[in-house]
Amino acid sequence: MSSLPLVRSLFALILLALPVSALARDKADMIVYGDYVLSMEKDGGVLRDGAVAIKDGVIMAVGPRAKINAQYKAAKKISGTDKVLMPGLVNGHTHAAMVLFRGMADDMTLIDWLQNYIFPMEGKFVDADFVRAGAQLACWEMVRGGTTTIVDMYFYPRVAAKVYETCGIRAILGAPMIDYPSPGFKGWDDSFAAGKDFVANFKDPSGKLIPAFAPHGAYTVSPDHLKEVLAAAKAAKAPLMMHVAESPSEMAVMKERYHNTSVRHIAGLGMLDYPLIAAHMVWPDEDEMDMMALGGKTGPIHNPTSNMKTAAGFSPVPQMIAKGINVGLGTDGAASNNDLDMWEEIRLAALIHKGKSGDATVMPADTVLAMATRMGAAAIGLGDVIGSLSPGKRADMIQLTLTSPRMEPLYDIESHLVYVAGSRDVVMTMVDGQVLMQNGKVRTLKAKTVIRDAEVQANKIRAALKAGETPAKN
Repeated sequence: MSSLPLVRSLFALILLALPVSALARDKADMIVYGDYVLSMEKDGGVLRDGAVAIKDGVIMAVGPRAKINAQYKAAKKISGTDKVLMPGLVNGHTHAAMVLFRGMADDMTLIDWLQNYIFPMEGKFVDADFVRAGAQLACWEMVRGGTTTIVDMYFYPRVAAKVYETCGIRAILGAPMIDYPSPGFKGWDDSFAAGKDFVANFKDPSGKLIPAFAPHGAYTVSPDHLKEVLAAAKAAKAPLMMHVAESPSEMAVMKERYHNTSVRHIAGLGMLDYPLIAAHMVWPDEDEMDMMALGGKTGPIHNPTSNMKTAAGFSPVPQMIAKGINVGLGTDGAASNNDLDMWEEIRLAALIHKGKSGDATVMPADTVLAMATRMGAAAIGLGDVIGSLSPGKRADMIQLTLTSPRMEPLYDIESHLVYVAGSRDVVMTMVDGQVLMQNGKVRTLKAKTVIRDAEVQANKIRAALKAGETPAKN
């Protein structure tokens, strides 16, 4: 009788008796730890003393420290002592390079601000050098504050893409198109042609930079042209982004010109039947929210700071979320914000709807954190790629320190992240497994160079303001 089965059984028993650490462990590139780990998965809760294993820019596993250490070995480890580990923030709508107009014109009506300051200054100054300097400044600010993904709608997207490639941030880059003259374009024909060329020919081997179509809005682009861009987006299977139902002035124009609302207008063109990143979405009515919920393809992006500063109104965010619509968060451009700090958007989104509704239970902390991570990723079409710390998703994550006196005492980490934490508490930012910022220092951009290039552009703008090339501010 053969003794081979007996030998195999004994060997199996020996393996079971060995400590886990004595067995072979899988190899990871890196393990990142956190005293608190928020996966931001639905019903994921908060994991105490957790860790995330990463390989080739992908999350391999999330779990308790002891379990991850037992299962994986890695040459590089990032300590989680006194830190929170969570997904990176998703800025679903911004005009990054407009950070160079930060503080140029404030405290005025939206139409005055746009027509007398922003549009003239864009026409005069926005070129490749402007966008390069502005994108650098914006990227430094966002990475420093824990933003790992942006949806950027601005001119010269190829120039911005080169900056983002160096900076390391993930981005959907919208090629802007409008019926009127704009920087680099005479009108619709050439801006649309440039947008189609950008989407067709821009390639990023890393997959972090995605080209997209970005018609400005239903009140600045004709119905026929919106049909054109929708057809082009479908043919290219490319993302589509647009300002939708942003302000009372937009709604007034739509009513006068088309006898319709912005949402019903674009629905009639078929735009709600295609994935659409809908910036602002301040003025949808009940039926329009039902239309978006039924279609399931529209991702509204809430921009609370910008909406308040321009008196655009209160977006019905709680109602949209209650209907199952994925609503993201965005900063808009720093010209109307005046920063790119997603933590301010998180806090304001949690607060303004309580005040508006008179109900302190709406927009709880976990909901707003989801808007900035998992729900925001779904709103921009990247829900399967980023937004939560989940095996198989890309390793986009951040750490925040808990050592500040402001963080004491700590009872509820989600509450602290929404109502206490800020960009200054972010100590590590990672995209695709690459550490872009650690210990508060951005690694991929040099602050001195960023400031120097921004000042070159700012001096030109200061000279124009001094020369009276825009109306004097009150």
